[in-house]
Amino acid sequence: MDENYTYGVPTVSYTMTPRERWLALLAGKPVDRIPTDYQATDEVTARLVVELGCADEDELWPRLHIDARKYVESRWKLPHHPDDPEADMWGVRYQSVDYGTGTYEEPLYHPLGAAQTVADIHAHRWPDPDESDYDVITRTLDEDDRYRPIHSCVYEPFLLYCYMRGLELAYEDLAIRPELADAILGHIFDYYYEHQRRCFEAGGGRIDLTWVAEDLGSQTGPLVSLDMYRRFFLPHQIKMAELARSFGIHVMYHTDGAARLFLPDLIDRVGIEILNPVQWRCPGMEREGLVADFGERIIFHGSIDNQQTLPFGNVDDVVAEVRESIEIYKDARWICNPCHNIQPVTPTENIVAMYETIHELGKRWGM
Repeated sequence: MDENYTYGVPTVSYTMTPRERWLALLAGKPVDRIPTDYQATDEVTARLVVELGCADEDELWPRLHIDARKYVESRWKLPHHPDDPEADMWGVRYQSVDYGTGTYEEPLYHPLGAAQTVADIHAHRWPDPDESDYDVITRTLDEDDRYRPIHSCVYEPFLLYCYMRGLELAYEDLAIRPELADAILGHIFDYYYEHQRRCFEAGGGRIDLTWVAEDLGSQTGPLVSLDMYRRFFLPHQIKMAELARSFGIHVMYHTDGAARLFLPDLIDRVGIEILNPVQWRCPGMEREGLVADFGERIIFHGSIDNQQTLPFGNVDDVVAEVRESIEIYKDARWICNPCHNIQPVTPTENIVAMYETIHELGKRWGM
């Protein structure tokens, strides 16, 4: 393999596949260019397919030089919750909320909203891993060409907790009803541990990545204290990350907002390898500081601002931010990606500018 050197870091001189690019970066090995990824609402993706003249998403990714992951998942075999024909497997009902340029599915009914005791929690009809078909993962991967990195599963229990309990009660439980929090989080963990074990087993060593996740930061600061995080979330996150690693699967972590307080635990104890999304305008999430303190230990995933630059800037603003990020991350490992889902108010030309710029400049830099 021929190597070139830019910024003192080796780059390879042949074109890698997206999967090779991701795995090389994870291993700290040379890559041919800065990898990319994609997050957007369904409305944005559909618009890009049409406006860029693509037949489908599989044509969109190479058109924009996106190293998109391929997601594989099990299939829930039941048509609806056994006790509620309008609810999902957890008993949550949703409603479609129109925000003008698209829709989101928001919780309408919280099945644990009236629970007052641990007995009430245990009496809820919790899902069973036996109710899912895991062979679909095996069949999908048997037909896969190994061109893209394979991603399976997400563990984000408190988000689900809030859907089942209601947002206010969920946070109250952590502060004043810890026995209820332990019961609910325990049921969620028990299900997901066995569910994901079966998913990973069905993958037969061909799954590359998984999410361990929880939103720990708001726009201005942490959502919970460090002690509260360690009390309720950290132990289960450690176990889920260890489960993934036992199958040779790399651990990505998602948290929005100002979450710097939690990064030492996430890196040292959970063992995350990739941090998403790096909302650098939030206090403590400045890119330079993160690179200085954690750049030798994790990969940064995200950083192109989708709250200001992408939706409300112009093409020159987007190009400048990509250039700035390349310079900041020059001594670290980075996957260029929007900070979160690209929203429908974002102009197509700004999205194209982000990916065209990182493709052109990323080839000169590499990592």
